[in-house]
Amino acid sequence: DNVMFSGGDNGSVAFWDWKSGHMFQRLDSVAQPGSLDAEAGVFSSMFDLTGLRLITGEADKTIKVWRQDESATEETHPLDWRPTLGRQKF
Repeated sequence: DNVMFSGGDNGSVAFWDWKSGHMFQRLDSVAQPGSLDAEAGVFSSMFDLTGLRLITGEADKTIKVWRQDESATEETHPLDWRPTLGRQKF
């Protein structure tokens, strides 16, 4: 439901709000024991038919299934995001 996923070649995993573009969760995938640190990348990903689980194919030759944290609340994972609507020059 309006969630976008991104996975990096360094093993980073991030979940984004589709409408606002805000990243609300980020974590690092752990490589399989015996693998090199460079084999932590995420090659492919897909949500299952229910949209509740994410399935990733990773560089360490593993398939991982991710699910949402049922115990997460606004108090345990506060959303401190203030978008800027004006233009900024850099």
